[in-house]
Amino acid sequence: MAPAESAEELAHRVAREQRATHLQRESGLEQSLAPFRVGSVRALNTVPLTRGIEDQVVLAAPSRLAQMLERDELDAALVSVVAVLFSGRYDILDGIAVASLGEVRSVLLAHRRPLEEARVIHCDPASLTSVQLLRVLLAERGLKPEFKPLPSYDFSALPDYALLIGDTALDLALGPHEHEIFDLGAAWYELTRLPFVYAVWALRRGIENTALRRQLREARDFGLDTLDHIIASRTEYTLDFRRDYLGWHIHYHLGSDEKRGIARFMELLRRHGCGEVHEPTFVV
Repeated sequence: MAPAESAEELAHRVAREQRATHLQRESGLEQSLAPFRVGSVRALNTVPLTRGIEDQVVLAAPSRLAQMLERDELDAALVSVVAVLFSGRYDILDGIAVASLGEVRSVLLAHRRPLEEARVIHCDPASLTSVQLLRVLLAERGLKPEFKPLPSYDFSALPDYALLIGDTALDLALGPHEHEIFDLGAAWYELTRLPFVYAVWALRRGIENTALRRQLREARDFGLDTLDHIIASRTEYTLDFRRDYLGWHIHYHLGSDEKRGIARFMELLRRHGCGEVHEPTFVV
């Protein structure tokens, strides 16, 4: 009869088995996207959605990914939700999103003066959804400033009102700065009590993509199953911040509450004349 394992020996054995399982899953995802062309955003909050397929994905800014989809240069991309709502050419992969319920940390308006005094807001040119989100949030307060492109990412020359997204927003918020922070995720939740969906997997219509949908779901599942490893192994910012940001502020589920959030966003986009808005189609 074999001697009983000590707690330490049991922990080591479980860790070895987990590593073997993870390596097997990672190996199964290698070259799994071919022949499909897939794009994603280069940002900390998208890492869990491309676990195991990172080397097969084109990385670009949200606005660039939307352009590539429009030109049929990609078959799928993790894009701003408005790229789908304003186009009507794509399906949304059900169940997966980049979303927040409350404070998001990485979508913010940095402002030196009160919001009510804003006449011009300079926006990160990579942004799509955040511009429209800020537009409707301010319009609900009776504010309708002009939106212009942000001339540079030089924080020392940042205008009085600057909309920033992704890692650039985190760089500002976590470093020394003179601006106050208006967190768009927190403002949306205060207005609606609903989650806000920033990005979704947009799928080009007219092609058979059952296998692609399965691989994107498997990559997300792998990312969430190994989220502790992602948090521990990444180097951006601090471990405590990564744990808080990826484990709490951001979530990756697209369910009924998130769809209610999308529907409310569509209602406000139409109310404030932000453009033609198409009903989304979700595919499993």
